Amino acid sequence: MKAKVITIGDEILIGQIVDTNSAFISKELIDIGIEVSEILTIGDSKKNILNSLEKSQNNFDIVILTGGLGPTNDDITKEAFCDYFKDKLVLNKEVLKHIESLFKNFKDNPINDLNRAQAYLPSRAKLIPNNFGTAAGMMVKNLNTLYISLPGVPFEMKSMVSTYLIPEIKNKFECPVILNKTLLTYGLGESTIANKLKEFESSLPSNFKLAYLPNLGRVRLRLSAKGDDKKVLENTMDSLIDQLYIILDKIIIGFESSNPIEKEIGKKLIQFNHTVSTAESLTGGLISSRLTSIPGSSNYFKGSVVAYNTLVKKNVLKVNADLILKHSVVSVEVANEMALGAKKIFDTDYAIATTGNAGPSKGDSDQSVGKVFISISTPTDLKSFEFNFGKNREKNVYKTVNKALELFFSELLTRQ
Repeated sequence: MKAKVITIGDEILIGQIVDTNSAFISKELIDIGIEVSEILTIGDSKKNILNSLEKSQNNFDIVILTGGLGPTNDDITKEAFCDYFKDKLVLNKEVLKHIESLFKNFKDNPINDLNRAQAYLPSRAKLIPNNFGTAAGMMVKNLNTLYISLPGVPFEMKSMVSTYLIPEIKNKFECPVILNKTLLTYGLGESTIANKLKEFESSLPSNFKLAYLPNLGRVRLRLSAKGDDKKVLENTMDSLIDQLYIILDKIIIGFESSNPIEKEIGKKLIQFNHTVSTAESLTGGLISSRLTSIPGSSNYFKGSVVAYNTLVKKNVLKVNADLILKHSVVSVEVANEMALGAKKIFDTDYAIATTGNAGPSKGDSDQSVGKVFISISTPTDLKSFEFNFGKNREKNVYKTVNKALELFFSELLTRQ
């Protein structure tokens, strides 16, 4: 089973919005055993859509398009479907009734003819209901390929895929079993991990594959499998993951989908009945954002000071001005004072502090671009760390976030 995903929209091509639809659709298809072998983004033109439909014919079992179903002149997916499948648009009274019911709730934005026109669909198309919007989806089987068109609005599309499309595809096709599990590691680089896993990789069953996904201080390890017997695949997968835990030991934090490091940190803090706060300079609140992304984090995360400016370090965190003058704001001494200040302000058991030169200029310090200091104030002591992450600003910031979380989690593990 092979699938292709096509996203339609000039706004994607010019970088105005990020295509998240393809990632969602691909994951949903993989989960039911359908492999996405191609993803394509095209502009808002009938010619582009027709060319894509033609090139996909009989080369893919399923082709899913998103976008181009709205009420404006640049939404021409339905017209392209009619041209390609030699069909015509007909009024779908069920869809019209749904559209009119939606607009009853918007007195300041009354329904117009453009909205009503969305109830016209190709006569050969099977309707895919859209419970949250006016653009119905459509499904057309042509020779050996099933074409599916969905709106580009993510929350509308996701609901249609989950509640209608996936069950429909499962009924139409007999799919193999595809399993993916991704382990999240911190602390070692990709090449070091690959060297440790040489024998493991060489002994993998032929239907299993290991992929390395490095990203700024952490490496994800994705183990994939394909077969007919789900139980056999799951048992083999579990056995292989047990081997990975033995080989890589403590650098494995957990599974990416369910156990990101910030979730594991939260579990440890709850276990110890401890709290944490942050004082962030170059990371600009990204550490606190990661920590508070976990439901229930208010039980252990108390707050953060984003001390991006030197005056905030002095006036809010009470970092000694003479200390800054002597060592600069990018120093282990200032990082330590920031951690202690946050811990005092928020009355927490732990505090994480970051300061550094992300670049491209040096700012209020003579330290080189890429120099970073991370301090962690614990219930019993103060620990500090120094790094140089290079000259790329974005990489410096996100490496610092990942490294701070890794160091804090390691500290919590020592308290077991």
